Amino acid sequence: MAATQADGSDHKDFVPPDGSWHSIIAPDSEFPPEAGRYHLYIGLFCPFAHRANLVRHLKGLTSLIDVSVVKPYPKGDEKGWPGWCFPKSEDEYPGATPDKLFGSEYLHEVYFRSNEQYKGRYSVPVLWDTKKGVIVNNESPEILRFLQTAFDNLLPEPYRSVSFYPEHLRSAIDEISTWMQRDLNTGVYKAGFSSTQEGYDRNVVPVFEALNKLEKLAYENGGPYVLGKELTEVDLRLYPTLIRFDTVYVQHFKCNLGTIRHNYPVLNNWMKNLYWNVRGFKETTDFKHIKENYTKSHYDINPKAITPMGPIPDIEEGYEANWSKITPGGVHLAA
Repeated sequence: MAATQADGSDHKDFVPPDGSWHSIIAPDSEFPPEAGRYHLYIGLFCPFAHRANLVRHLKGLTSLIDVSVVKPYPKGDEKGWPGWCFPKSEDEYPGATPDKLFGSEYLHEVYFRSNEQYKGRYSVPVLWDTKKGVIVNNESPEILRFLQTAFDNLLPEPYRSVSFYPEHLRSAIDEISTWMQRDLNTGVYKAGFSSTQEGYDRNVVPVFEALNKLEKLAYENGGPYVLGKELTEVDLRLYPTLIRFDTVYVQHFKCNLGTIRHNYPVLNNWMKNLYWNVRGFKETTDFKHIKENYTKSHYDINPKAITPMGPIPDIEEGYEANWSKITPGGVHLAA
């Protein structure tokens, strides 16, 4: 039987008005939790797909939800056609995989399997239901949220108890996530894809205003995470952006008013801890995919598709556990 939307329409005939599917996996829902039923399509280059892959690792879901990984380039023409593609074998591009479900050449084929009339963007992540043969969700904030609880009945401890949206921190998480998404997570793109000097000047400043606020906030909370002792959605939303900042956004998106490693010692220390000491962060980070995606698929920004070697190293070592020894930094912005 075909899956249905909340309005009663058939999932196969459903054309999402905003280009997104918004269903969730939950007990007693249209999409109940089952081991092996769902498949996640990601790109290791994409910070938003990175969120979904992070929660998959941190919640112990890797054995329950398998992944297919698109290549980081080519992306397609200026309209994104034909879009992200899969390698023919895992040897073709290390870290990328063939489409494990259908053997598709392009990600858009997966979208068309869910709806032949789909005309939106062929983005990652995509969470697929193998039983109903449809997309469940392709919105990373929603996937990040519901995967924290969706499979709890199937998980052993300590994974079952893990939550990155604890009730006593929800108001803070929601408030920070709103301006961080607007000014930093998508702000780097607003600056990087600006087509005029005025647009760039207007959009790059909020990026560093957000970094300044996060530097101060993380320092005041004493670490090791942004809100203190608990790893939360704020960390999972921030990490995919900051791990790309010095390696890509500084040079490629011209977000060069400062760097994380030189101007933000608290955030740099926070990031080093996650990468080197918290299992799941390093495992979901692939700098080759990240660097080559941006530099080899944005032809208007980097027409010769040359990928810079630096910075070296991609992420520094030497985490300082005593945050009181760190002097917070920031970038001075003209009033």
